[in-house]
Amino acid sequence: MTSSEPLVLLQRDGAIATLILNRPGSLNALDIPTAEAFLVCCTELAADDSVRAVVLKGAGKAFGVGGDLASLRTDSTATAMALIAPLHASVLLLTSMTAPVIACLHGTVAGGSLSLAIACDLAIAADNTRFNLAHVNVAANCDLSGSWHLPRLVGLRNAMAIALLGDTFDAPEALRLGLLNRIVPATELESATAALVQRLAEGPTQAIGRLKRLLRQSLDNDLPTQLDLERDNFRDSTATVDFAEALDAFFSKRRPNFVGR
Repeated sequence: MTSSEPLVLLQRDGAIATLILNRPGSLNALDIPTAEAFLVCCTELAADDSVRAVVLKGAGKAFGVGGDLASLRTDSTATAMALIAPLHASVLLLTSMTAPVIACLHGTVAGGSLSLAIACDLAIAADNTRFNLAHVNVAANCDLSGSWHLPRLVGLRNAMAIALLGDTFDAPEALRLGLLNRIVPATELESATAALVQRLAEGPTQAIGRLKRLLRQSLDNDLPTQLDLERDNFRDSTATVDFAEALDAFFSKRRPNFVGR
C-alpha cells in the first residue's frame, strides 16, 4: 500500500457497498486515522438509501488484529479514548442501518477486529481463519461492542471463557459457538461472500431492516413490548412497494422483483 492509499476503502457495485480495512502492512491494526476514516465511510453508507447490502473485509493477509498496540504506548489513555470514540460511533451506524452488513473474514481476527466482526449482522469466514478476543492478554477489557454481542451470540458461559482466557480458536470452533454463519474453503471465500451479499441485496431491504431492528431489540424487551413493535413494524411493511410486489408475485406464481422500497 502506498502512502496515498486510503486507510479504509469504500467501493460500490450497484446497491452493494464494500468496506475494506486497508492497512495490510500492519494486518489492519486499528489506529486513530483508520478509525476516523472508518467512521467517515460508515456515516456515508448510513445516509445512502440506495445501499441494500454492505460487506466488511480486510485487505491483505488478515481481517484485522485489533487495536494498534504500538500507537497505544504513548499517552495510552488519551490515545485509547481517541481511538475508541469513532469506532463506537461506527458500530452504532452499522448495527442500525437498514442494509444488512456481512463480515467477510480471513487470516487473523483478533481484539477489537473480532468485536467489529461480531457486530455485523452475518459473518462468513475462510476455513483457516483464526480468532482471539485477546484483550485480556494486554490487560484490557473488550470494546467495539464485544461485551454486548459476545454473550448474545454464544451465551454467557462461553463468552466468559473466550474473554477471560484469551485463547486462540479456529473457524470450526467459531462456527460451533455461533460467531459465524458459514465457513468455506479459503479459495471460495470471495465467491461465497459475493453470492450471499447478492442474495441479500436483491431482497426486500426495508423488511430486512425491520427484522434486524426487531431481533436486536428483542433481547432487551419484555414480550408485550416486543409484540407491539412487531405489530407496528408489520403495519409499516404493508405500505411498502416490496410488500405489494411480494403479494402480486405469490398469486402470479412468479419470483418477486424487490426494489428495496
